[in-house]
This record gives sequence, structure tokens and C-alpha cells, in this order.
Amino acid sequence: MPAQPEFTLRELAVARTLPDHQRMDAATLDWIAGNPPPPAADTPQLAADDIPVLTPDPAWFTRREQAEGLHGVSHGARTSVLAFLLARVHDLDGPHTAALCTAAALHDCRRRNDRTDPEHGRRAADWVTEHAEDLLAALGQVVPAALREEAASAIAVHNLPYDAFSPTQHTAYQRAPHLTDLLKAADCLDRYRLPLQRWWPNLTHLRVMVPDWLLPFAHGLVVHSEQARLHGAGHRDALAHAVTALTR
Repeated sequence: MPAQPEFTLRELAVARTLPDHQRMDAATLDWIAGNPPPPAADTPQLAADDIPVLTPDPAWFTRREQAEGLHGVSHGARTSVLAFLLARVHDLDGPHTAALCTAAALHDCRRRNDRTDPEHGRRAADWVTEHAEDLLAALGQVVPAALREEAASAIAVHNLPYDAFSPTQHTAYQRAPHLTDLLKAADCLDRYRLPLQRWWPNLTHLRVMVPDWLLPFAHGLVVHSEQARLHGAGHRDALAHAVTALTR
């Protein structure tokens, strides 16, 4: 297990001194684990084997610090799992589900830091479009050409409020609003990894229905996967462990 840092991520957040590159630590994760959302009354039966785990390559990120940080490989992989579950809830077909899950796995890959970085969505969309063939092959996803463009449009605006869309972005959004809406929702659900509760999921910002059971599931996904990472598991194994733990 990595040595405990001098200051935990939560302490730095409370002091408003978060660094550009942020990594989970044991004390912050203990605090997250100790503050779960209310349990859901009606959770569906889920099978781990039915949930794909799309794990982006660390080399796809702008730097190693980003791949290992709060917006890195684990965040992209968890967001993809949450996107898959939302796609099921909203009855997306196979190609649209593949487009959504791919966008979710890659949406933060061009971040330069773990702070605001307002242009990272646009940069990721451009980079994903340029490398689409190799990325899809590596992730084992089949996405038709038209849906690749719509997925890139969703990536480009995933971090923008709806009222901040440019006219061009709004036009692209209207062609496939469900991809953007569901990507934003999946990204929002993984905010349980952040070290202050005021940054946790706020469903009022979303345009799609999120079932109650996905909130404790998303929280558990963070806790189980990050615990496994702190104990030395690789990104993919950590998330597979988390999915299995939550679907027994």
C-alpha cells in the first residue's frame, strides 16, 4: 500500500489548496466510504459478466500523473460502467451503447490537470476522432462512423453547462441528445470520488432520469475499486473486483 501523504486529499480540499494533480489516499477514501448515500429500496439483479469493463490505456492520457489521478484511468473505466447501466435503463440499442461507453471511457483523456481545465472536452473529442480506429480496436468496441461523430460531440461538451453550448454544439447535441445526456449523467455519478460532499452528484443538473439504486451503486464502485487500487491492484482488476462485489 502506498505511504500516507503528508496531507490527505480531503484536508487539501477543505483548505482550498488542492494541487494540479490529485490522487486518492486511504484516509480520504475512508471518509468517502463512511458517507454513503441512502440505500435504494428496489435494486435490480445485476450480473457481473454482463457489464463490460472498458479500461483506457494510461498512454492515452496527457501525462502519467493524469492517468493515475482523479480524472484518470479508473474514473474513465467507472464512468463507462455507469454509462452501460444507464444505457440499459434507457433502452439504448447495441451500437448507441457502444458509442456511449466508449465516450465515457475516454472523455477525460486529454485533461492537463485535475482542476477546471475548461477546454479538455474539446481536446478529447478531437483526439478521439483522430485515433478512433485504434482506440475502438483496443477497447473491443464496434461503433459505426455516424455514431463516432455523435460520441465525439458528446465528449466535447460533457463538461459544459447546457446553456454554455455554442450554436454549433447545440446543433450537434440535437442530433443525438441521449448520448450527451447519458454521458453527463454517468460522469456525474462518479463524483463520489471527490473529497467534498458539495461536489458529489447533483441530479438536478441532468436531463435524464437516474434510478435511485444507481447512487449507492456508484458510491460502492468508487469505494471498492479505489480500495483495490490502494492495495496494489491494476486499474482493470480493481474495477472488475468492484463490479463483482456489487453484483453478488
